[in-house]
Amino acid sequence: MQLSPDSATVVRATAPLVAQHADEITRIFYPAMFAEHPALLNVFNRASQAIGEQPRALAASIVAFAVHLIDDGAPDFSPVLRRIAHKHVSLGIGAADYTIVRRHLLAAVGTVLGDAVTPAVRSAWDEVYWLFATSLIAEEARLYTLGGVSAELPWRAYRVVERVEESADIVSLLLAPVTGAVPAHRAGQYVSIAVDLADGTRQARQYTISSGPRGDALRVTLKRVRGVDGAPDGQVSGWIHEHAAPGTLLDVSAPSGDVVLEDSQDPLVLISAGIGITPVAAILEDLSRRQPDRTIRLFHADRSHDTHALYASLRRQVLSMRDARAQNWYQDDAHRAPTLHPARAGRMELDDVELPAQALFFLCGPLPFMQAVRSSLLGRGIPAERIHYEVFGPDLWAQNPDL
Repeated sequence: MQLSPDSATVVRATAPLVAQHADEITRIFYPAMFAEHPALLNVFNRASQAIGEQPRALAASIVAFAVHLIDDGAPDFSPVLRRIAHKHVSLGIGAADYTIVRRHLLAAVGTVLGDAVTPAVRSAWDEVYWLFATSLIAEEARLYTLGGVSAELPWRAYRVVERVEESADIVSLLLAPVTGAVPAHRAGQYVSIAVDLADGTRQARQYTISSGPRGDALRVTLKRVRGVDGAPDGQVSGWIHEHAAPGTLLDVSAPSGDVVLEDSQDPLVLISAGIGITPVAAILEDLSRRQPDRTIRLFHADRSHDTHALYASLRRQVLSMRDARAQNWYQDDAHRAPTLHPARAGRMELDDVELPAQALFFLCGPLPFMQAVRSSLLGRGIPAERIHYEVFGPDLWAQNPDL
């Protein structure tokens, strides 16, 4: 995949200008697109739009893709492309949507950059966009086929068969398909859940499957999002906390996500914070069945033992494995938490923690937490390629993990 020579020359010359104004371009693009195609508001996360995360993620992705096309030394864009494709498939985005996006995005480029957008510049960036779009369309077609769904019919009905209150703001739901079996999936993947809100709109959010693969049901564990610093409360998480009782029917997507547990015998270190425990719980449940002798280290940070979701099941799985150990850090009440191994007080610090040799690392939690942990691991000589991570929400880190 490469740009034509003429377009490559133009993109090299204009990429700094586009990058400089990328956020402004996407801030204009989204409102114009939604005004003409309001149905797309049911696909895009309105909360991420409100606080600017989605526009920044799109801008960063397209600029990174353009740099990938013109700079042989640029980082491999394939992991970012796969992650975007999985997210799109979980929302039912189809090939026709890319034509709509292209028209409004190029119009926004022209509005922001004005006379700098000559016919040659427009043609070059149009080529960038279609290389980006067709790469995603091809990968998404493959994923739709593997998942046995389509962009037109991405949802299946699941029934809530059990609800467990993990804490005041965290709930686990056991979901069973109304017909058929749960699609095959891998530990670490997620599903989208779509709900119809009181204002007549429809929104979908991604929630990690917090149980290991099984054929009859899957578990999701989700935190009710409370808005802070002017951000809105989570619409979907709030609806689910208030309405998803046993017997409730929910629209659920096929499992998606590329940050999954690979087949390996290497020691595995699972590091999480807060609701980031959900993929860790799925991975640990899976390994306790398939590889009970594998060396596992589980490090988790939380506000308190009372907010530590899935603790009881994690404890059982650690105890069932030959070489699994867990260490928790509790910010508020480490001194009185009834945990398997005495919890440490304060924030997670790994500088003095023994790490198994030749281990693989999996991180999940708030972005600043993962950046701090990754920096600590790199400082201890862990190769970057052995550190994997999962981000909830638009992945602004993927284009620059050294932020």
